[in-house]
Amino acid sequence: MSDSQELGITESKEHATGEWYAEVIQKAKLADYAPMGGFIVTRPRGYALWERLQNHLDAWFKDTGVTNAYFPMFIPESYLEKEKDIVEGFDPEVAWVTHGGYDELEERLAVRPTSESIITPFLAQWTRSHRDLPHRVNQWCSVVRWEATETKPFFRTKEFLWQEGHTAHEDGDEAWDEAMTRLDQYENLYEDVLAIPVLRGRKPDHDKFPGADTTTTVEALMPDGKSVQGATSHYLGQSFAEAYDVTYVDENEDEQTAHTTSWGLSWRSLGALVMTHSDDQGLVLPPALAPEQVVIVPIWQEDTKEEVLDYAEELALDLDEEFRVHLDDRDERNPGFKYNEWELKGVPLRIEVGPNEVDDEEVTLVHRPDGETETADRDDLDETVEDHLDTVFAKLKADAEENLEENVREAHSREDILGTIGQHGGYVKAPWCGDEDCEDPIKEAIAAEIVMVPMDPDAEPIGDDCAICGEDATETAYFAKSY
Repeated sequence: MSDSQELGITESKEHATGEWYAEVIQKAKLADYAPMGGFIVTRPRGYALWERLQNHLDAWFKDTGVTNAYFPMFIPESYLEKEKDIVEGFDPEVAWVTHGGYDELEERLAVRPTSESIITPFLAQWTRSHRDLPHRVNQWCSVVRWEATETKPFFRTKEFLWQEGHTAHEDGDEAWDEAMTRLDQYENLYEDVLAIPVLRGRKPDHDKFPGADTTTTVEALMPDGKSVQGATSHYLGQSFAEAYDVTYVDENEDEQTAHTTSWGLSWRSLGALVMTHSDDQGLVLPPALAPEQVVIVPIWQEDTKEEVLDYAEELALDLDEEFRVHLDDRDERNPGFKYNEWELKGVPLRIEVGPNEVDDEEVTLVHRPDGETETADRDDLDETVEDHLDTVFAKLKADAEENLEENVREAHSREDILGTIGQHGGYVKAPWCGDEDCEDPIKEAIAAEIVMVPMDPDAEPIGDDCAICGEDATETAYFAKSY
């Protein structure tokens, strides 16, 4: 295979989204498929994206009282069974360890599908008095859910990376505020770091996290019209605290049961990032996450090589303290190849330097999303680059916002819901009676479901009658196909 064929994306984002996505993931060197079905190998460039995302979120968590910990990946079956909703909710997806070496274990161990049932018992051990509360712990880890689905890197894998936060509080109001704080942080991550606008709501009761009182979510719309559950934050009420005996003595020496929360974001966010911004030339990344924010490509003939390279090296040194910058001074590759390679890898800003730029003490800047080109003076280059990176982010955000704004529609009948999603994709909001049975005709016909309802349970529905059954509507449901 020639170099140009290696670099080129052969599939179309518009017409073959799944194949295009898989090709971008592999050719941009984010991940490879593992030999076991359902697993992937995260390559250094892909893991670098996860690390930068993690750094943003982890700092926000710590600024708001969260400390990191680590709990075993194996959970005794007896622990899992203490909360019946967890068992019922995750049992079909749990991977079990039955042997250690040649010996059969006395008790099966679950490979964690989530960690409420191993973390909450320790919150109970650590809690005696109201003075011990609140507890706020988070862990960065992997979980395993043995889903029988096609492998889609970062979107659908049996093992995936995530963070899961777990907290315990004196009362429901404090726990609810905690859950909302985390939802705010997830929304900020998508909006301000990933350049992806989200809708914010809660899951319908039949799709809550097992055992939760309320599950809240941020949902991101992909360019192919499908929704991604971007992150969830759960107010668990007292169900887990009762199951695992998280109690405390209050100021009046009375024993009380704590209220708990849990909240998590996985590397599905990376899938959303790739799907939202990338194009038929390859990966497109927002500046905050890009491993290289700026690439400098010198362009020379033999008689100008020395002066062009010297100038390019000076520029790289000028920018190195403020930005992640790479000077591509490879002799064996021509500028066109370098442009294509760095576009494929998603570098937000390219600086081109040739003899003319050297003579005029200028630089030529090229934006990754759209190829917009501008010539600027070398003076105050760090400020110029910062402005251009901000512009790149704004372009990505604006395109994603336009996609979202154009793809939220109303419907007031089953036929309208099916027809609108079938023709346009996106979100269709409709009045709903709150009965799970009314989701089934939509799910069965076009594999769409209720991805969220408005955050306020008392919000007026957009119509008087349920769009499916015609009974009194109690809320508004957002239907969509989803990843």
